[in-house]
Amino acid sequence: MRISLLAAIALLGLESNGFAADAIATTEPAPAPLLVASTYNWSGAYIGAQAGYAWGSSFGGGFFKAGGADVVGSVDPRGFLGGLHAGYNYQLTNNLVIGAEGDINFASIKGSVDPMHDASGNPSPPGNSASADMTWNGSVRLRAGYAIDRLLPYLTGGLAFGRYKYEPSYGATGPLPGSKTQTGWDVGAGLEYAFTDHLTSRVEYRYTDFGRATYDIPGFPADETRIRLKTNDVRIGLTYKF
Repeated sequence: MRISLLAAIALLGLESNGFAADAIATTEPAPAPLLVASTYNWSGAYIGAQAGYAWGSSFGGGFFKAGGADVVGSVDPRGFLGGLHAGYNYQLTNNLVIGAEGDINFASIKGSVDPMHDASGNPSPPGNSASADMTWNGSVRLRAGYAIDRLLPYLTGGLAFGRYKYEPSYGATGPLPGSKTQTGWDVGAGLEYAFTDHLTSRVEYRYTDFGRATYDIPGFPADETRIRLKTNDVRIGLTYKF
């Protein structure tokens, strides 16, 4: 009788320990979820097209032969551009994306000033005006961004160049056409999104300083017409990644 009672007590003790273990096990915290790596890789060559709107300023002038005084003016060109771009990206294991890109654009970025003025700010004689037109531009740049899966915010910067026509017109001479390929630098920032494995779209802002150049204007002494040119532009693009 005593042995049976002891056995029953021992059995109840074992069962209670088992229930306690089960209760402890069920209250243990769930394991932390595993971080999922990016499913999209930006590495590879690509080619695409872009279009946008540009605005800027160009300041300069020349020697007005009839009056014997400098005549200057600020032409603020604005208009549209469109062209092609191509480049290569490489994505590092920490999701940093680095690359190089070039672009070329046809453009119609025009402006005019009428009348111009002298070096002291006084209006020049009637009939003294100027017009300007950027007909194409391009750049060769580096890019750096951070991949957030299919979204890529990035910065870019490098060498820029563009063809600029500057045409002063004086009462004593009429229009005097001149043109120059100016070179300088540009910087920008953008967002790119891959909506398929091969197609991406982008929006981008760029600031470009084309520097100062000397124009050969017919009838003017050599090195007398100097133009400083700067532009801003916003563009959108569509890209195919190989």
